[in-house]
Amino acid sequence: MEKTEHAFDKISPERLRELLKLPAILNSSLDMETVLHSTMNVANKIMRTEASSLLLLDEASNQLYFKSATGNKAQEVQQFKLKLGEGIAGWVAKMGRPLCVQDVEEDSRFTGEISDSIEFDTQSILCVPLKCKNKVIGVVEVINKENGGKFTDEDTTLLELFADQAAIAIDNAKWHGELNQENKQLRESLHQEMQLVGGSAAVKKIMKLVEKAAPTDSTILIRGESGTGKELLAQLIHQNSKRLHRPFVCVTCSILSDTLLESELFGHEKGAFTGAMNRKVGRFEMANRGTVFLDEIGTLNPSTQLRLLRILQEREFERVGGEETIKVDLRVIAATNENLETAIKEHRFREDLYYRLKVIEVFIPPLRERKEDIPTLTTYFLEKLSQQVGKKMTGVSDEAAQLMQDYDWPGNIRELKNSLERAVVLGNGEILVAEDLPPEISHKSGEAASSNGPIAVSLEDAEKNQIKDVLIQTNWNKSKAAKILQISRNRLDRKLKILEINKD
Repeated sequence: MEKTEHAFDKISPERLRELLKLPAILNSSLDMETVLHSTMNVANKIMRTEASSLLLLDEASNQLYFKSATGNKAQEVQQFKLKLGEGIAGWVAKMGRPLCVQDVEEDSRFTGEISDSIEFDTQSILCVPLKCKNKVIGVVEVINKENGGKFTDEDTTLLELFADQAAIAIDNAKWHGELNQENKQLRESLHQEMQLVGGSAAVKKIMKLVEKAAPTDSTILIRGESGTGKELLAQLIHQNSKRLHRPFVCVTCSILSDTLLESELFGHEKGAFTGAMNRKVGRFEMANRGTVFLDEIGTLNPSTQLRLLRILQEREFERVGGEETIKVDLRVIAATNENLETAIKEHRFREDLYYRLKVIEVFIPPLRERKEDIPTLTTYFLEKLSQQVGKKMTGVSDEAAQLMQDYDWPGNIRELKNSLERAVVLGNGEILVAEDLPPEISHKSGEAASSNGPIAVSLEDAEKNQIKDVLIQTNWNKSKAAKILQISRNRLDRKLKILEINKD
């Protein structure tokens, strides 16, 4: 701070006023080209020179390239590059300290090649390093004072202060650009991941519906058995909507008690109930301007159903224990594997909420009804899983393929994926063979098959087997197992208790 204040003492009030405008100008945009153009215009104005250049250092090649320039030869100069240490700019970048040359003809570091090539009469140069986090990222140079004047100590101090501000702005713009690029790549990757794999008529029908419904804000109800990919479809709809850059918030309605679920959805005020030590923002508030996905919607209690109905109608609610009305702009996508029509007859589900949710209804058929997609899904998952596990499996034997076609997959696509992961982890070759499949599919265990053909496995037993297999694969690392099973760690613990699964 003392050094900066001391530097300010050396600058005239007029030029200091111009310098103090610099942060606002440089930080008015995070676009690199805009920042650099602004940087050099400010440099010329403050330094009162015929030309100026900003060179950035490419660490890979150890070369400086002209990123921005001003003056009547600005376009021509940007085609050149300098090696680190070459010329005055190269020397400054290498040494990391400023250099003022009043007569370039008297300084051996001046090569003159660029000036001769563009027919520019360079007489004097003041060059300072651009540093960010104690690292040289480039240089700024100003050439020829107006009216043949000489560079002063004030000029050097001023340009150094200018370079400090410019380096920060350039680094911010560079970081922002890299972040945008990463986000773009991530969105492209997510878009590739979020596809319903398969060429069956059912998948094509769903994709056509997504194409029409996604760009709208209509509420969507997704129906299908457990493991068919309802959450994946909800993400796909979000990614193809106008809200794709906004939050996608997922809530599994069945995993929390009634009180905790209302708090999770709507938030609560401090002191709303025992243990509510602070205000909590709920999922609907978090999803403002985005999409909220309510999975297992059929398990909601009557009180929560009524509050949800109000959100769908008015887009407003109050936190638990609060009086402030909160308005939200969001899209609701719900999913269920329950028969809601039966639930309505049994007075477990509100009929008015049912019709509010099913503005657009999508049915995802179970895997046993779209078996033609099994080979495509198998190839897709094997490729992904081989990369994740780091173990190559490139194909499937005829026997294993036939067993997979004959099996009814009560756990649907989730069961298929977990079975394939088991095969990749435990398999011994590059080709998936019958022995690599779980016993209930391969019929290699008396528990899983009879001589009369495939045994009918209950959904509960299939789920239990899946969880046990994944826990064995992960050496009972519950966090890893939950990630593979695509459920929360808490939900996995509850499943272990309900299904009576333990390490022994």
